[in-house]
Amino acid sequence: MQRKLRMAMIGGGRGSFIGAVHRMAAALDGQIELVAGAFSADPECSRLTGQDLFLDADRVYPDYVTMLEKESLQPVDKKVDVISIVTPNHLHTAPALMALEKGFDVVLEKPMAFSLQEALLLDKKRKETGRELLLCHTYTGYPMVKEARARIANGELGIIRKIYGEYPQGWLHTFLENTQHKQADWRTDPARSGAAGAIGDIGTHIFNLIEYVSGLQVHQLCADVNTVVTGRKLDDDGAALLRFNNGASGVLMATQVAAGEENKICIRVYGDKGGLEWHQQDPNTLLLKWPDRPAEIVRTGASYVSEAARHNTRVPAGHPEGYLEAFGNLYRNFALFLRAKASGQTPSVVVADYPGTTEGVRGMAFIECMINSSRSSKKWTDLTV
Repeated sequence: MQRKLRMAMIGGGRGSFIGAVHRMAAALDGQIELVAGAFSADPECSRLTGQDLFLDADRVYPDYVTMLEKESLQPVDKKVDVISIVTPNHLHTAPALMALEKGFDVVLEKPMAFSLQEALLLDKKRKETGRELLLCHTYTGYPMVKEARARIANGELGIIRKIYGEYPQGWLHTFLENTQHKQADWRTDPARSGAAGAIGDIGTHIFNLIEYVSGLQVHQLCADVNTVVTGRKLDDDGAALLRFNNGASGVLMATQVAAGEENKICIRVYGDKGGLEWHQQDPNTLLLKWPDRPAEIVRTGASYVSEAARHNTRVPAGHPEGYLEAFGNLYRNFALFLRAKASGQTPSVVVADYPGTTEGVRGMAFIECMINSSRSSKKWTDLTV
């Protein structure tokens, strides 16, 4: 395939934070070109967004149904390859199902769906159609997260015993829902966000990061989910004790009421030989800890890192690689995977390393398990899917 992949976007109109991030990430490597979109439920907003992005007016649509119908009928040399869906949670499943049915590959914001049932439908549809789906768990795209995963997979920490995952934010420490704050309005609305607020929004991120880095799966948890700010309709704070499928235990924390915090993501993993620690606020650094020798500092761009870390590193050592680059790594790997598939080649392991419907189903099962556990008088609730 000697051309850029053509992409259309659903959502991401004027005033959208995540739509702009997706567009930057998709464009970062010159692999993907945005050519069409239905950017808002408001047709005028969609039209104006298309103007802002200098798109052909004929390929800017008033709604996603019209867009998918018309784009599926485009000639081969113009037809879209990928649909990027950046809408609120309640508008993930319907457009994703239709896009897959129409023969498009899909990029989808997390959590994957409004409910576990919807997530299972999406997973089934992807398998039936043979299309591909990228789920945007951004933090798995950092080079030092890849390195942490590789070190654990290689057995350097030994048998994993303890895992801590934290995601504190502070932006919802006051009641913003009555201030015309677009993000607060939909993320705290059960009709648009789903059964969970903070647990769905950022809890799924840290849950995914824990399972991705460790290579383990949570099979039981004991949760405490709270709504701290008076008047809020969904949770803004939560934590859980975790039990993993190898016998390890852990702790997960996700809160949006930690006043003064931004996105202070941290993961710590301890085995019987050593431990590691990664912080998003210092993303180029991975700290390795040993019981019998000094700690090691592993840095992005160094010659000694794993193939996975090297593949997802863009600039020489000492240059910060942050959120947009990590996001871009997801899009690049997805694009390279689709190119290999279209050419009849087997994608390499590092290219095939991106979150998909399997992780999406796990995330929705996590949300439901957290809510059920918090409401239950039982100490442990099984996480099964």
